[in-house]
Amino acid sequence: MIDYNSFYYVSGVLWLLSIVFLLLSFKNSNTFLKVGLVFNAMAILVIIGFVVYLWQMLDRPPMRTLGETRLWYALFLPIIGTVFYLRWKYIWILFYTILMAFLFLTLNYFNPDMYSQTLMPALQSPWFVPHVIVYLFSYAALGVSCLVAIKEILKPSSNSLQMADNLVYIGTAFLTLGLLFGALWAKEAWGHYWTWDPKETWAFLTWIGYILYIHYRFYHPREDKKAMYLLASAFLILLICWFGVNYLPTAQNSVHTYTNS
Repeated sequence: MIDYNSFYYVSGVLWLLSIVFLLLSFKNSNTFLKVGLVFNAMAILVIIGFVVYLWQMLDRPPMRTLGETRLWYALFLPIIGTVFYLRWKYIWILFYTILMAFLFLTLNYFNPDMYSQTLMPALQSPWFVPHVIVYLFSYAALGVSCLVAIKEILKPSSNSLQMADNLVYIGTAFLTLGLLFGALWAKEAWGHYWTWDPKETWAFLTWIGYILYIHYRFYHPREDKKAMYLLASAFLILLICWFGVNYLPTAQNSVHTYTNS
């Protein structure tokens, strides 16, 4: 039996300790900061361990259900937050990614997966794992870029713009790989690279949104606020692609629609 609750409690306690020590670091030496980073790293390792455990128990990649994609998102968010904190020293990014990761784990806690071991034949492809992983990593990076955009809209700071751009460059690169892997997977599974399935259509619109942002930043480097609004809007399209498509009437026959469990 898969014990999600114990994993949830352990990771939650570790992240709570991480946040406490990170807050204490504002009033004291770097010792508290280092301890907070260690607890955060431990929580990340716990999630990695649970993903590996789940993979072995299910005898398949844990990427089929919406809850399983939330688990991967909870893994990638704090990793990205930690890397960008170490690079730019924006501790609020670290706080955000920890809190959002815990939120996604909490959503899974109140909406437990059925953890079915079966995979439909189309998912039994070597392209399944790389396609899903690069997409979820890109979603995590682009999610953090949206936070930077909102922060810039509310409180402009030129120092954050480079971070937003780098996050978009990384996220869009992985988004492009996801599209390519998905096309190769579709060709293998259904005989066509692209069928304008609702999920495919919104994935393409998401990619277009971030390409527009990149081009806008290149041709209008001084119009920062407009660029940030564009970046935030692109993330809304991404959310529709990830979650919203599942509720569209046209998506009922989509092969990309996640099961609710």
